[in-house]
Amino acid sequence: MPLEKDNRRLSGARILGIESSCDETAAAVVEDGTRILSSVVASQMETHGQYGGVVPELASREHLKAIVPVVRAALARAGTDYDGLSAIAVTYGPGLVGALLVGLTYAKALALARALPLIGVNHIEGHIHAVISQARGSGEPVGYPALALVVSGGHTHLFEVREGLRYRLLGRTRDDAAGEAFDKVAKLLGFSYPGGPIIDGLAPRGNPKAVRFTLAHMKGNALDFSFSGLKTAVLRWVRQQGMEAEIERRRELQRSVPQPTLEQWMEATPQATLDLLASFQHTVIQELLLRAAAAAEEIEARSLIVSGGVASNAGLRAAARAAQFPCPVHFPAPGLSTDNAAMIAAAAFPKFERGDFADFTLAAQANLALAE
Repeated sequence: MPLEKDNRRLSGARILGIESSCDETAAAVVEDGTRILSSVVASQMETHGQYGGVVPELASREHLKAIVPVVRAALARAGTDYDGLSAIAVTYGPGLVGALLVGLTYAKALALARALPLIGVNHIEGHIHAVISQARGSGEPVGYPALALVVSGGHTHLFEVREGLRYRLLGRTRDDAAGEAFDKVAKLLGFSYPGGPIIDGLAPRGNPKAVRFTLAHMKGNALDFSFSGLKTAVLRWVRQQGMEAEIERRRELQRSVPQPTLEQWMEATPQATLDLLASFQHTVIQELLLRAAAAAEEIEARSLIVSGGVASNAGLRAAARAAQFPCPVHFPAPGLSTDNAAMIAAAAFPKFERGDFADFTLAAQANLALAE
């Protein structure tokens, strides 16, 4: 524990957040848990795109290259220096252990060198706080108990969030995360990585009822998710339709154009495939919202929080708003949906207020749970 809580101001507290759990190196400065003074993200999309997914060893190397300039840029944009900080917050799990170690080691070094408190943050809790802090800052705070649907490339969870930020796990995916299913289906069809935004961009051009997919029937916990069966159904449909030549044309487009535009993908995608994409996205959204609705009813939720990378999906946002949930639905701003450090600094603020600081034995935990 670098410093005692009483040695740091609580009003106007500026926390430097550092996030490196997967393939984005991020740093941000947030004041009093709500006011984002800066948020800098270095994406590794170009590095991993050629492999169709994140390569852990390459992710760690890219974090090593980016961590120092990203933190410096965050401080500069916030108009502050280390003397103006109250604490340093860092993601210590869950995520890729090598990637986590880069951010965690650098945060420890800064905390030690600058005599600043160190605060460890769960990445999933960060996604939840991206919404909570934004709602509080807008004057429309989240009501408790809240239901949090955290949905991204690595996570699909339902949590009950109680006053005092106490969490209870209600449901989770038993196989692929929703964002992972998007990316895998996109790769199967010859689209580039990440595939989720491409599918979201093309889906409105198709008929969401053209291909009938069956919703998953869960034995045991009815609030759990499963997307592997849907992914297999798409593969079966592709084989039945004999789409090999069409898929190869899209792969050739990738080889000739590093980052094809949505219009170029449109030109390379027949209507039948647009219908398939629309139907796939529609089914994923149904899976998410049906279980969210059931969970919200079970806990008598006063708010629904939707966060994580898939929360930026336009189809999901539109469907959630049209679903007429019995409670307000809160989404983060698009820039706070995907991995960022502002959410880490925001999640650290309540811990800062409590004096809940970490010592230098804090370790990276690839499978860190928020709640059992």
